[in-house]
Amino acid sequence: MGKIPMKRRWMILMSLFVLSTVISSAQKVNLNFSQTNLRTVLESITQQTDYTLAFSKEVVDLNDAVTIRVTDTDLTQVLDQLFTPRNIGYELRDNKIYIFDKSTAATSETTQAPQQEIRLSGRVTDENDDPVIGANISVPETTIGTVTDIDGNYALSVPRGATLRVSYIGYLEQQFTITNQTVLNVQLQEDTEVLDELVVIGYGVQRKSVVTAAISRVTADDLAFTAPVRVDNALKGLTAGVTVTSASGQPGDAAKVRVRGIGTINNSNPVYIVDGMPIDGGIDYLNPSDIESIEVLKDAASGAIYGTRAANGVILVTTKKGKEGKVSFTYDFSYGMQSPWKERDVLNATEYAILMNEGRINGGNSPFYADPYSFGEGTNWQKEVFNYNAPLVQHQFSASGTTQRLNYYLSAGYYSQEGIVGGNFDRSNYKRLALRSNNTYVLMDAKNERNWLNNVTFGANLAYSRIQSQGITTNSEYGSPLGSALAFSPILGIYEEDEDAVFERYANVTNFSPVRDKNNGRIYTIAGSDYNEIVNPLAALTLPGEKGNADKFIANFWGELTIWDNLRFRSSFGTDLAFWGTDGWTPVYYLGQSNKAEKSSVWSEMNRSLVWQLENTLSYDKAIGLHNVTVLLGQSAKKTNGRQLGGSNYYMVEENPNKANINFTTGTAANGDMSVYGGATNPHALASYFARLSYNYAERYMFQATIRRDGSSRFGTNNPWATFPSFSLGWNIMNEEFAQNRPDWLNSTKLRFSWGKNGNENLDDFRYVALTQTGNNYFFGTGDAIRLLNGTKPNGLANRDLRWEQSIQTNIGIDFGLLGNALTFSGDYYKKITDGMLMVMPIPSYVGESKPWGNVGEMENSGFEFETSYRFKVSDFNFRIGGNATYLKNKLIKLGNETGFENYDNYQNVGTVSRAENGQPFPFFYGYKTNGIFQNLDEINSYTHTDADGNVSLIQPKAVPGDVRFVDINGDGKIDDNDKTKIGKGMPDWTFGLNFSVAWKNFDFNMMWQGTQGNDIFDATRRTDIAYINLPSYMLDRWTGEGTSNRIPRFTFTDDNNNWLSSDLYVKDGSYWRLKNIQLGYTLPRGMTKNLLISSLRLFVAAENLLTLTRYEGFDPEISAGGTQIGIDRGIYPQARTYTFGLNLNF
Repeated sequence: MGKIPMKRRWMILMSLFVLSTVISSAQKVNLNFSQTNLRTVLESITQQTDYTLAFSKEVVDLNDAVTIRVTDTDLTQVLDQLFTPRNIGYELRDNKIYIFDKSTAATSETTQAPQQEIRLSGRVTDENDDPVIGANISVPETTIGTVTDIDGNYALSVPRGATLRVSYIGYLEQQFTITNQTVLNVQLQEDTEVLDELVVIGYGVQRKSVVTAAISRVTADDLAFTAPVRVDNALKGLTAGVTVTSASGQPGDAAKVRVRGIGTINNSNPVYIVDGMPIDGGIDYLNPSDIESIEVLKDAASGAIYGTRAANGVILVTTKKGKEGKVSFTYDFSYGMQSPWKERDVLNATEYAILMNEGRINGGNSPFYADPYSFGEGTNWQKEVFNYNAPLVQHQFSASGTTQRLNYYLSAGYYSQEGIVGGNFDRSNYKRLALRSNNTYVLMDAKNERNWLNNVTFGANLAYSRIQSQGITTNSEYGSPLGSALAFSPILGIYEEDEDAVFERYANVTNFSPVRDKNNGRIYTIAGSDYNEIVNPLAALTLPGEKGNADKFIANFWGELTIWDNLRFRSSFGTDLAFWGTDGWTPVYYLGQSNKAEKSSVWSEMNRSLVWQLENTLSYDKAIGLHNVTVLLGQSAKKTNGRQLGGSNYYMVEENPNKANINFTTGTAANGDMSVYGGATNPHALASYFARLSYNYAERYMFQATIRRDGSSRFGTNNPWATFPSFSLGWNIMNEEFAQNRPDWLNSTKLRFSWGKNGNENLDDFRYVALTQTGNNYFFGTGDAIRLLNGTKPNGLANRDLRWEQSIQTNIGIDFGLLGNALTFSGDYYKKITDGMLMVMPIPSYVGESKPWGNVGEMENSGFEFETSYRFKVSDFNFRIGGNATYLKNKLIKLGNETGFENYDNYQNVGTVSRAENGQPFPFFYGYKTNGIFQNLDEINSYTHTDADGNVSLIQPKAVPGDVRFVDINGDGKIDDNDKTKIGKGMPDWTFGLNFSVAWKNFDFNMMWQGTQGNDIFDATRRTDIAYINLPSYMLDRWTGEGTSNRIPRFTFTDDNNNWLSSDLYVKDGSYWRLKNIQLGYTLPRGMTKNLLISSLRLFVAAENLLTLTRYEGFDPEISAGGTQIGIDRGIYPQARTYTFGLNLNF
């Protein structure tokens, strides 16, 4: 077959172009508007056709009033009617309506007759090398300018040395310095964050330019480079006002997410709503690769539409949908290797022996070890416990597309991670399988035929996940693997040297069964009685762990009917069905005197939960001239039911993991071996009604008001319902007439204000009633007739006046757009007060009953939030820099009890570690303040107190040189509990995030930093109640004589001064700055892949937790134990440093 002549090719192409124009123009449009702004009319056209708009802001006045009434009219006729009177030209091409100024030809220009002019011409194209029609070409602060023609060409005269600006809506603005060049071709990059992007606000969307509330947004592109395993970790470092702290580095463990601080002494978790469905019982079922965007509703105005659920913030997750066009497939793969990024400095065997001898000598005893230096380095238990190069694997496949009526997205993801502690022992592992199907089907579309009952759309979002996990005890000093690795003696070896001697030593132990290495059969070293719960960590990891499993199925079905014009009714029904449980068994074993099992056991637990939600909304949009109004009315009902069944038994027939079943046991209920429990869990129901009014005038003045009324089954007949109102205001200053002469670099300025009230009902069910309990037997009668009768009594006092916790929040914000909106900035100040905090009420002790719950507490959070982003281009390099910072101040205003304080978290013989107190942050570390070390007897004798009668006494009479000098806070001349005070806090003052990306040709580079400042860590890893455990290496800097140390006291086993009571000696600076993610990618040229039917192939290498800058000596400065234990390190499972490589394939 011969080649087609060039002339014929052009004829064919022109014919196809004309044919496509004829076909496109044949699309019919129905419009009925009177004095409506042009923006609304154009949006109606795009909704009725397959076209989108492309134009320059300088060409079209979107606020121009339009009156037009057409029925079943060709698109081209409608556009002629709209644009001809306004001297605007247009072209239909590539499913876009290109709009340009007809009065400005490509060669026309307006100048100021500058000297030394250069005649400049060129072509402006997009990323696909297609011409950009109507792009604005101008010299800032002059009248010199033109626009590109239908081929993207331009020509004009400019002064030598002038700056030329090229801009077009939807693309990043570019600037060039003109020297001697006469030709300048420009390729514009799409602006994925234009001011008018849509933001999800709950039951709808808004253009960003008219949003008046405090909402932060994270997109799929942001998540692609951080690659989070769980959604709760996805926001770390990416948004202001959201504090995300990993509870541990164990695979699958949840992070603690706090939106604008700790809102209550109870549950402060935000609510997660995925595609309109509130998620209970954990968000880990969701595959982050399926997420299109995450919106965080931070202030009360944005969250009030969710009423009772919004007091601690709302996180809206929108999953992906099909992209326009034919079906497309994606496959993502990554493989990584994990290792601990740090080991904690502890004593080696020689140092340990030296200090143990010293401790005994200082306590008046003889030393243990004749030659400490003979032990050398000894056993490094951390190296033995850590699993280096632990693998992680991820596969993700999706198919998506659209047809005339169907939009679909299907995905399947698999993730597997082995833990860096215990993963090689088949412990601390995590696997997740996630499936998703999102579908939208247009059943009827009669927009071209009538303006009533003209559209019916149905949708279904289905998701299933299966998670399997095995975990180890973390952040515990009671013999956890990591706690034992820090504390176990380095003098001891991994294995016992003489097995016969072991059995002889423990001959009196019932059913003595030492733990053996599964690979070589050797007996692990057994801890002596002096070690209490501290055991050989390898032996502990060898024991079988508890296996967890969770299946979750979420379905949300919805339908939407357009009743009349923009009046829409939507109904949805969603279900959340979850099954989860645990299975475990324990053989007969002996790890130490405090950690043993004399009989084998097995246990199992199964849970199920069903949540359903029914919602109906009616919405109406109307534009009248420059007035734009949206009204939403809605109803919501939700109910939760569940069941639990569990049991255990002793004496397994065989200690075999394949037969670890309750049915394979010989224990009997009569002997107390067998136990069974279960039944229905407490039901929970919510009923709600809500309404929202949104108004803006010419996108200049904005107003939004919301009201929601909620009823909950968790409150009695006195207060089951509550009402939650809010409102917000906005002012786009740059849309004012007086701002039209603003500097070219200032593009947008918006002021925001909001106020609102949210609710919280996170307490146990049926607290408003008093149940009865048996076992309160009593004697009745007298003499021979007296007898013992069964009695019942209330299990506590009820409070039928229980009501909602109420969170009242005020927010003031400002948004800037500079340099063509390439540089954006947002700042917010907020103050949130939680009133009526649900807590145990104070009652007199003579009542003789447990204390009832009541609305007696009050908490305050206030702070500042800043977010900024800057996108710019230098030559072929495209840069983006984003940052956020949050300052938070938390204060407990009223605890609600008699004393105004409450102590928490005792740590061994150290004492109380944390406390809540009126007027202080919640919680804070509680203990003694210290003032150095007594260097000699003179310092001890001079530390005195003189009472009112002139009597002088020693403040620390039992101290000796080398002991800690405690501060006498109340000045009463003695050190006791009355001298304890605030010594630190776990919540940071500041949290930071910094994101940087650069693209050059086919390469891309991204990194994300995050950190905190102003938070402390209470280092509770040292067991001061056990004499012979290993010690942190800072003990090498202990006091050994006058002038040797003024920080660490002497080491002794006899401590009359109680040097290691809870004090600031344990409190360390927890601030850190971490390179959380870094990634380098390369996309293969299209020419290399198109013959393989591959749209794009990207290869990448990445690292996580590559660098951490901190003063803290522990495993990890990121510590979140939750509740009152924030910042307490009891041997935290550290986050892993991970190296990953992978590919992103589209075809």
